[in-house]
Amino acid sequence: MSLGHACVDVYQGAVAALVPHFVAERAYSYAAASGVVLAASLLSSLVQPLFGVLTDRWAMPWLLPLSALTAGAGVALSGVTGSYGLTLMVVAVSGVGVAAYHPEAARVARAVARGRHTGMSWFSFGGTTGFALAPLLVFAVVATGGLRASPLLVVPALAGAALCAAAVRSAGSGAGSAGASAAVGEDDWGSFVRLSGAVVCRSVVFVGLSTFVSLYVRERTGGGEAAGTAALFVLYAGGAAGTLAGGRLAGRYGRMRVVRRSYALTVPAVAGLVLVPGPPVYLFVALTSAALYVPFSLHITLGQDFLPRRAGTASGVTLGLAVSVGGLAAPALGALADATSLRSALLPLIALPVLGRLLLCGLREPAPPAAAVAERADPLDPAPR
Repeated sequence: MSLGHACVDVYQGAVAALVPHFVAERAYSYAAASGVVLAASLLSSLVQPLFGVLTDRWAMPWLLPLSALTAGAGVALSGVTGSYGLTLMVVAVSGVGVAAYHPEAARVARAVARGRHTGMSWFSFGGTTGFALAPLLVFAVVATGGLRASPLLVVPALAGAALCAAAVRSAGSGAGSAGASAAVGEDDWGSFVRLSGAVVCRSVVFVGLSTFVSLYVRERTGGGEAAGTAALFVLYAGGAAGTLAGGRLAGRYGRMRVVRRSYALTVPAVAGLVLVPGPPVYLFVALTSAALYVPFSLHITLGQDFLPRRAGTASGVTLGLAVSVGGLAAPALGALADATSLRSALLPLIALPVLGRLLLCGLREPAPPAAAVAERADPLDPAPR
């Protein structure tokens, strides 16, 4: 499941990694380039809750390989389309594939992990690894062959479809049973909405940086294309380490405490990224990445425990909708960058983790599902306090 997740989330990272190439080869403005990110996010955001509701009603493990292929096909075609409109269309199709994947994948992964935080952090680690590999993959393909070589980007989708199919077969009946039927407990919608609001704040910061950090670092350091690709890789790779750390820290200190402190640490990290000049910007990119990703897998399990009867809906929002919705702000950042500068456009991102931290104030650790408590076997991952 973790490897399959990596192959799918390559395509979330690939869209942002393609932005500098669209600017260079097609002379897109910042606003037009960020519109590509919006296309990947908008339709995905709209259909994500629908897939969550569907997976609450019916188990659809067959959706995992199909969605991997759909996500890959859209990105693979984005470099060979003949117009801006067609580019937006195929990238939107890729976004639908990503949207279809996450609710069902999170449900299956939670069943396989038996509710353990470390298990879900490994599943999330796969996704962040896919993000981290995306700029390297795009650079290897597009920097040598140009955008016309983008069909080669379909290869991870083929691997992901095979891995997802194998994972579903290995999971057996656990993957095939609907999660809602065995759920116990009451849904806490108030806490879930506040958690989702905080995740949206995180999403806007992450997607905004994903879209523009490559161009910004090239501008700030005077480096070339490789310097920008390195910055995007650091942003994604630091997230992989942060995701694994989040599962371990939650087992020791509790999920809510770790999530709240992560949002607080994000504020100075983003401030340093935007305001500190020269090569030290890479250090702040890494710190920002870790702070944004430590709570990533914890958002998923917290959402599922706040809505124990609607695990698919919770997964669709915390893992999908609240992540992709950050792309809706990308055009606004792009327009502000066109009117002023990239630095000015990124300054508002410093304030959003503050708002997210305020939304988390007073939230209590939800009780895990009874089944997860009974099956919990990891001595390093005790029941949440």
